[in-house]
Amino acid sequence: MGAPRTNVSLAAHTTLGLGGPARTFVEVETDDALVEAVREADAAGASVLLLGGGSNLVVADAGFDGLVVRVATRGRAVSSEGDVAVVRLAAGEPWDAFVAWSVAEGLAGVECLAGIPGTVGATPMQNVGAYGQEVADVVRSVSVWDRRDRVHREVPASECAFGYRDSVFKGAARGRYVVLAVTFALRRGGPPSVRYGELQRALGEAPPTLAAVRTTVLALRRAKGMVWDPNDPETRSAGSFFTNPVVTATQAVEVERRARAMGALRDGDSMPQWRVDGGSVKLAAGWLVERAGVAKGWTVDGAGVSRVHALALVNRGGTTASLLAMAAAVQAKVREAFGVELAMEPERVGFDRGHS
Repeated sequence: MGAPRTNVSLAAHTTLGLGGPARTFVEVETDDALVEAVREADAAGASVLLLGGGSNLVVADAGFDGLVVRVATRGRAVSSEGDVAVVRLAAGEPWDAFVAWSVAEGLAGVECLAGIPGTVGATPMQNVGAYGQEVADVVRSVSVWDRRDRVHREVPASECAFGYRDSVFKGAARGRYVVLAVTFALRRGGPPSVRYGELQRALGEAPPTLAAVRTTVLALRRAKGMVWDPNDPETRSAGSFFTNPVVTATQAVEVERRARAMGALRDGDSMPQWRVDGGSVKLAAGWLVERAGVAKGWTVDGAGVSRVHALALVNRGGTTASLLAMAAAVQAKVREAFGVELAMEPERVGFDRGHS
């Protein structure tokens, strides 16, 4: 475990480039060091923030009044069960590197999740998903340190309560577990997943390969500013800032009625929507944002909407406060136009002291 440091700026550790200082900051490279750091903080009654790639994080301008543990653990173990490759990865492994390795090895199951920044340990937390795939499809178990019972546990996928951008780690057990490793079950020689319409159209008529799917997904994400690039100011974001809202079937009909009344839908056009479990309907947040009159590139006080993707909010030299003000303005426009409440996707930390 590295030596603890104080008053470390968290802006340098997030893709948004925003956030005040951590009271204490430490980087760990082993599971033992990670558990030790968390146990000591718990014993002292200090707040703990586990930090991976910082790609889904909004830190308050006042910073974080506790211990930030930067998880830099590494390790990969592979075993076979017939045509299934069981891959166990340390929480600090870079996610996109894992996707690239899987595709190169001919292992299907995560090829559509290329280009997503961050670390492996964060992926089961919000059930990371894109282009028709979710990690819930391939997670076998999650190895954790249970802060309440002070024991190591192996949480099987059946107990992870995976949902749309959700899991037990964000819900009922929020803050209880420290993710140490994730075990995935990938299909050796399996076909790629091509369920998403945009991806299907981009691939064209040729039979897709895992490599072609990964390459195409990366191209689609880059075109939307969704592949982190420190040299591209349009990627100074937290990715999609809002989740796709899930509404009742009746609400979906009302949203479409409003869209047609305001001229956002012409005769013969249809509103993007997907049926989900229980008869609910998932709407496209980006579509709603644009049809509510939010212009790409709109910027106020150094915070703006991406010029290439309506769902991404970009730091253009502002503050966390200005970014959240922009988020609130976008939410208000969608609420006024369609009666739909957009929920923010990134985790927000450091706001318990009433500061932004």
